[in-house]
Amino acid sequence: MKMKNAILCLFLAGAPCMSALAQKATLKKIWSTDTSLKVPESVYFDAKRDILYVTNIDGEPWGKDGKGFVSRVSPKTGKIETLRWVEGLSAPKGMGVHKNRLYVADMNEVVVIDIDKGAIEKRIPVADAEGLNDVSVSKNGQVFVTDSRKKTVHLVVPEVPNSVYPANGLKGPNGILSSPAGLLVLDNNSVNLVNADGSLTVVAPASSGADGIEHVKGDEYIVSCWKGDVYYVNIKNNTSEKILDTQAEKLQTADIGYDAKNRIVYIPTFFGNHVTAYQLTVN
Repeated sequence: MKMKNAILCLFLAGAPCMSALAQKATLKKIWSTDTSLKVPESVYFDAKRDILYVTNIDGEPWGKDGKGFVSRVSPKTGKIETLRWVEGLSAPKGMGVHKNRLYVADMNEVVVIDIDKGAIEKRIPVADAEGLNDVSVSKNGQVFVTDSRKKTVHLVVPEVPNSVYPANGLKGPNGILSSPAGLLVLDNNSVNLVNADGSLTVVAPASSGADGIEHVKGDEYIVSCWKGDVYYVNIKNNTSEKILDTQAEKLQTADIGYDAKNRIVYIPTFFGNHVTAYQLTVN
């Protein structure tokens, strides 16, 4: 009956559903860092340099207080290589890399860090922004950022006078990913595809506080939701499968990083003050 109900769920009225099929993906814990991180919000795996970048808010989640910083962490062992690698940020969140630059969303600006120098190169102010949250860099170097408070998406590289990107009807966007399917945005408890005309198409359900999204293969993605749950989603079938729940431990699952080659997911725990690595297995 479970198989029958799952199939009905997929096709009745075209509605999305949480998958009731046999579990397709699993996560197994590998390591956790120590708790010297200070409210880690986002992790980015830099495959070229074999390092993790971690944004630390170290203050109010939306406070422009200058306390924020970026750490460098070993992706193999979880050792914190440099706790305060780059300082001078406020409430840094999502990140993206293009060539030798690390782009960090920080309140109302995108901070550009020269990776080789380990220093801030410049800041890109985003007009009228209040709550920049996640960053994604396309293969050709376009840099997108979400503003959760103003309910907008911005294209900040290349820099243009009006950076607002056409994505209509957003309720409070967080995670964003320039993917093989197109631009995906986490908003309103779901994964949304931004169409060419700016309209949104819901391509998979998620949960409240949908935060980070990474591409695994084909139409399959992994999505983290801040309150403590992680989903394996298929945007072709419009399905989601919960593969991790840390709510009982009162650990958040914020903006994830992903090593695509080794299928390792890196999850920052926000108020838990550490990052945990998990091995992703897909059947």
